[in-house]
Amino acid sequence: MQEEIGSKREGPEPDPDEPPKKKAKVPEGEAGKLEERLYSVLCCTVCLDLPKASVYQCTNGHLMCAGCFIHLLADSRLKEEQATCPNCRYVCEISKNLCCRNLAVEKAVSELPTDCTFCLKQFPRSSLERHQKEECQDRVTQCKYKRIGCPWQGPFHELPAHESECSHPTKTGTELMGILGEMDQNHRRDMQLYNSIFSLLCYEKIGFTEVQFRPYRTDDFITRLYYETPRFTVLNQTWVLKARVNDSERNPNLSCKRTLSFQLILKSKVNSALECSFLLLKGPYDDVRIKPVIHHHCFSNDTNETEYVLLPISDSVECNKLLAAKNINLRLFIFQVQK
Repeated sequence: MQEEIGSKREGPEPDPDEPPKKKAKVPEGEAGKLEERLYSVLCCTVCLDLPKASVYQCTNGHLMCAGCFIHLLADSRLKEEQATCPNCRYVCEISKNLCCRNLAVEKAVSELPTDCTFCLKQFPRSSLERHQKEECQDRVTQCKYKRIGCPWQGPFHELPAHESECSHPTKTGTELMGILGEMDQNHRRDMQLYNSIFSLLCYEKIGFTEVQFRPYRTDDFITRLYYETPRFTVLNQTWVLKARVNDSERNPNLSCKRTLSFQLILKSKVNSALECSFLLLKGPYDDVRIKPVIHHHCFSNDTNETEYVLLPISDSVECNKLLAAKNINLRLFIFQVQK
């Protein structure tokens, strides 16, 4: 009797030929990794990529990376429109005053894992840059004899083996002199600008001032954006600076490449020609990168305007930073050439 009860409790043995039962289907949202779900939540709503630096949000909470936010402000300036959030169906205005940074999202994004471009291992975004520059054994590096002409590039873990076999340390003096000659030529080119600036600082009459470019529109049928400073006095003369975008291109907002060019105008009447050198540098409170370039012009009552010359900013991203600002603040130096 007990044996019969035990056999009933054990139940029938499973058929080995029977196909395995299907498992209950897990909802897709629960099966996905947490970081994958966070990616779609924390990404920029404009470019749909995770922000790499600052994160801004409109008053309705839509997130924008710093690059897209600055680009939207620059485009609105070029089109003479109020910048709006593209996710709010253009009913929510955005500006540097109306939008704020979302520090919680910035911190969350910095902790999300991402792949190293060299070893393909995952690291938190906050530590990825240090890993790729200093720690990764597969990061691309160069031979220490590059300065004497070695062109080798390869993964860091292969560097010791290459340097032990590199032929460049055994080059003859004649071969090295040719390489050093090219290096000296590049160095002289770089030092020429600084030597020119030092020479200008020896002039008797030197003036500088902070200038503020303000945006205006032309009176044409299709208006164009331009910038102009209020009149200012340097070296006992009255001056004005003007600037334009993409050399007054018809629709600069449709162009990915953006530039600013400027001209210096003498407003005072002079009795004799006034020969000057001048250059623009970034203002004391701006973070735009400008490489100094020295320009020369001989001002007179007939030639009181210089040609438009490019503002030497590094790329279109820096140009967008200037266009997105309410005003452009720079510092002007003028050196009067003594005859």
